[in-house]
This record gives sequence, structure tokens and C-alpha cells, in this order.
Amino acid sequence: MTSTLPTTKMANAIRALAMDAVQKANSGHPGMPMGMADIAVALWANHYSHNPANPKWVNRDRFVLSNGHGSMLHYALLHLTGYDLSMDEIRNFRQLHSKTPGHPEVDITPGIETTTGPLGQGITNAVGMALAEKLLAAEFNRPGFDVVNHHTYVFLGDGCLMEGISHEACSLAGTLRLSKLIALYDDNGISIDGHVEGWFTDDTPKRFESYGWNVIRAVDGHDVSAVDAAIQQAKASDKPTLICCRTVIGKGSPNMEGTHNVHGAALGDKEIAATREAMGWTYAPFDVPADVYAAWDAKEKGKAVEAGWNTLLKSYSEKFPKEAAELARRMAGELPGDLNKAVDAYIAACVEKKETIATRKASQNAIQALAPVLPEFLGGSADLTGSNLTNWKECVAVRADQAGNHINYGVREFGMSAIMNGIALHGGYIPFGATFLTFSDYSRNALRMAALMKLRSIFVFTHDSIGLGEDGPTHQSIEHVSSLRLIPNLDNWRPCDTVESAVAWEQAVKRKDGPSTLIFSRQNLPFQERDAEQIANIKRGGYVLRDAPNAKAILIATGSEIELAVKSVDELAKHGVAVRIVSMPSTDVFDRQDAAYKASVLTKGLPRVAIEAGVTSFWYKYVGLEGGVIGIDTFGESAPAGVLFKHFGFTVENVIAAVKKTLA
Repeated sequence: MTSTLPTTKMANAIRALAMDAVQKANSGHPGMPMGMADIAVALWANHYSHNPANPKWVNRDRFVLSNGHGSMLHYALLHLTGYDLSMDEIRNFRQLHSKTPGHPEVDITPGIETTTGPLGQGITNAVGMALAEKLLAAEFNRPGFDVVNHHTYVFLGDGCLMEGISHEACSLAGTLRLSKLIALYDDNGISIDGHVEGWFTDDTPKRFESYGWNVIRAVDGHDVSAVDAAIQQAKASDKPTLICCRTVIGKGSPNMEGTHNVHGAALGDKEIAATREAMGWTYAPFDVPADVYAAWDAKEKGKAVEAGWNTLLKSYSEKFPKEAAELARRMAGELPGDLNKAVDAYIAACVEKKETIATRKASQNAIQALAPVLPEFLGGSADLTGSNLTNWKECVAVRADQAGNHINYGVREFGMSAIMNGIALHGGYIPFGATFLTFSDYSRNALRMAALMKLRSIFVFTHDSIGLGEDGPTHQSIEHVSSLRLIPNLDNWRPCDTVESAVAWEQAVKRKDGPSTLIFSRQNLPFQERDAEQIANIKRGGYVLRDAPNAKAILIATGSEIELAVKSVDELAKHGVAVRIVSMPSTDVFDRQDAAYKASVLTKGLPRVAIEAGVTSFWYKYVGLEGGVIGIDTFGESAPAGVLFKHFGFTVENVIAAVKKTLA
């Protein structure tokens, strides 16, 4: 730190901005920012490598506010250090369309690395960021050229550590020895309900030591020098580090500090006045003196740090031009130029082979075809690799001492999904990870966060229905596909064969503005014949798979139920009833098509029947109240798949009856 300004005054600027913004909004959480202000001084003034003028500088440190309710701490830091976040935005805290929403949101506020708020996911995103950094460094760094070399810092509180996902993520981080990950724990003993000792008595240091972390105990979180020394120690460790900082929530408030009353409510004018007096802060609300701004200003330092890195990168580019170009491409999120050629060749091969295989196997084949042209692929599975089939011939398992491109996440579905989001946020990789569809429930909030953040995370879900068979109703998906379709900005693909599976993968990879789920069968599904136009239309989410002159009805199906639709239409044709088949692998994508195209697929006035091995209610938006839906509105049973499909009414006879009923 070059400034001679007392660190207490620097911290008090954060406290003042936090309590003033919350008071003006009459909404928010002043306690954490006031309690962690000194920790923030130690990190941001002495260690945090960043450039406020270029928030997306590739080799910046990443900072994650896992306890995101304390967002004013982060906004105060961004404002004071020189980011494009004006005092007017601070005054506008928690107001419509401001850059200072209630919880930090990536791409809304310059300098925010991830959207936090759901506790535990911030630290888990950070694990993904640190993992991405470690793998990229192993892939691209050369002796004397550490072009990827930065830390991931996390602020977290008791709430994050109570969430089960923190166990999933931090356990894996310790196993993989993510030494560039440093978490600072705000150990204030308070949550919204009060003193946590009544429900949270974990020995947190021992817990993290058991994960394989470096733990620095009992640091005075209000002693900037002590926190600074702890961070220095952490940076020298070959393990991830947890720095346990004892703090007082609402530090500075003479009547409310140390209580849950200051956690999530404005202090009130009277207490704010008393706090100002106690801190010796004589300035008006939202008034920061010039000497404080000067002490916090990181623009020149940030410019110099980035310039030094740019010099290193220039030398690296001269010596390793291929690697430098590849790193730039991948960090920009651009796809390789030969991707389309590889996709077209693979789809042509699928058409030629006409294989009847499970779509989970079709997915693996697609991965195998794409991986050689997508070195940014970073796959994985939550323990079920041999079932989910997310590995490929050339993939290398990631280990603590081994860089690779396939992660064994262990039985950690939620952790996997949020780590993937962190990898996507960091940049340089396209992450995908898999589990059984039923266990998407464990991952659901991370899927929602991926959609909210518009991340290119690809979630692979196999064993997609009662077709799973003998494992029974605990493992059989019923409501899952429809419920995933309810998440805004999440594209869900349920393909019916090798070609649709290839297109689903292609579209997920090419999508830059949101995540995708790829939903695959356990059982074999037959290849469907298509012409070139039909293949081209798969990417539109729904298309006419089989048409008939003077069709009297439309059958809509997805995934494994396409086979039943085809058999039923063939039988109906024998009875003189012409029926169109519409395959709709992605209702989300289909819904975004123009009205003319949708009308060409689902012709107005034709009765419709939908078939899907899941809940029926979703499909009435397409078939209308007069249409028919063949689905399942109960839980499944344990039996072979073929027996189950017959038991639950997925038969030609039932489809024919449903069609005839709509025509009556």
C-alpha cells in the first residue's frame, strides 16, 4: 500500500457507503459490509491484481462475494477503486435498472465476476474459476512465460458454510489442490435468525483441514495487518487456503454491532448518526473525501500491472505464436473455424450408418467427433461416467498433479453444476457435466443460475424416463423435462436418434447466450430417415419428420417416443388415416421461431396429439384443450423398460385411440 491514509479511514468509507445506501433504499444488508470492511482493505489495497479500466483483463485476479447479500461491500470497493460505477449508482442501490442490484449480478456491474446470492454457490463458482486457471496455466504457460497466473479470492460467511454445496465444492478443491484459491471466512457467528451457535457448531478449521486445505486460524478480521499477513501466507501455500477471520457484524454501530438486527435491515437515521460519530466520520451521506479516493484509487496501479502482462504476452506471442493465438481465441469465447466442417462430416456419417443405439451413446459419439476440433472441451460426470458416457478416447482425467480435460466430480451433482458455471465464467473452456436426469433436481439452482447469467454451460442428463427400467421410480424421470422447460433462458434438447443428438450438441456448443441441457436415453432408439431440409430444420427445435398428403392430425413427440409415433402413424395409414409426425427435440428453441415457420409445422386447425414419457400438463400448450396427450402423471415402477412402456400405456393402440378421439 502506497497510501499513508489510516486503513481505518479507508474501511470506514466502505461502512459509510454501505449504511447510507441501505438506508436510502430502506432495504439491504449493512452488517456484513461493515464487518468485513477491514478485510476488504487488506485484500483490495495490498493483493488484489486488477485493472478498473479493463474489468475483463484476461489475467486479472477473480474476486467472488459468496455472501452476496453484502453486495454494498463490493459496490463500494468497485466505486472507490475506480471502476465505472458512479456515486449516482451507489445512491440508486436496489432500484430498477441500476448497476447496483440487491445481489451482485455479472454483466450488470463492471467488475462483478459472478452472480451471487444463493449461498454456497459463490464459493463453488470460485472453485470452478480456480480450476480453470490451473488447467489453462498447465496448458499454455511455458518456462519464463506464466501468461496465465492469477488468484481467485472469495469472501464467504456462516451461511455459505452451512449450505451442503460448500462441502461438495471445497472437498473437491482440496483433492485437486487448487492452490490459487483463497477464501476469507467472515466468522461473525450471526445469521438472520440470530447467533448461530444454536444451529451451527461445526469446527470449521478442522473441517477444511480434513479437505486438504491450508487453514489459517483465528485472524483478527479488524486488524488489516493481520489479514494482510494471512493472505501473504496463503499465497505461498501449495493448497487452497481458508483464512478464518473473527469479526463483529455491523462493526462501528454503537448499539447494533454484534447483533442480527444489523444483518438485513437499515440502521435508521438515529443509529447512522451515532455510527458516524463513533467512527469519526464527519462527512455527509454519499460524500467521500479526496484523500480517501486517492488512497483507494487503483487505476494507475492496474494500468501498470496489465501493461506488464501485455509485455510478457507480446514476448510469448513471438516465441509461441500458435499457443498465443489459441489462448486469445478461447478466452474470447470464439469457436474454431473448422467446427462446422467437423459437424457436417459427423452428421453425414450418422446418416450413412443409420445406427440404432441409445442416445447416450449417440451423445458420446458426438463428443468424440467434436473433441478433436474443440480443445476447450472440459467434460466430466458426477461419478457415472460409464453410464453417462461423457468421456472420449483421448480425454485425460484431471488430478491434483495431472492436467487434463475430463473431471471426475464424484457424487456431487450440485457442486459439479456450479463448478461448471465458474469454469464458464472464467473463460477458456466449454464445460459439460453429466448425471442421471432424475438427479437434475440436485443441480436445479445451479442450472437456474447458469440461465440467469447466460453461461455456455452444457448439462448432460441421461437415463431420461421410465426407459431407465429396473432401477425404479427413485431413478425414473417423470416431471423433470417439463420442469426444466420452465426455467427461462435454458434450452432443453431431447433428441430421438444419432442425427438429432449431433445437432443438439452442435447447438449447445454454438450457443453463447445461455446454457443447454442435453437429455438422452438409456435404451436403444432407431435411426430416422430425413432429407437435407429436415436435417437443417432440426436446429429450429421442431420440424416435420414425416408428412402425409391431406394429413388429418398431427402427432408431436420427442426423444424415445418418436419411435412410437412412427409405428402408430404407419398403423393409422393402414386404416386410411393420414397423420403428420412432428419431432420437437427442443420446445424452447421451437418457441423462438417466427410465426410462419411454427404455423408450417403445426398447421392451424389440425387436431394434435403429443407423446412424451413424462407429465402431460406441459403439452396442452401445443395440442390445446381438445387435443390428446399420452404421458405419465404418476411415478414409475421397477421393471424392464419394455414392460414399463406397455404398462404405462405407451402403445400403438393407445396412440391410435387418442388420435381417433381428437378426430371424432
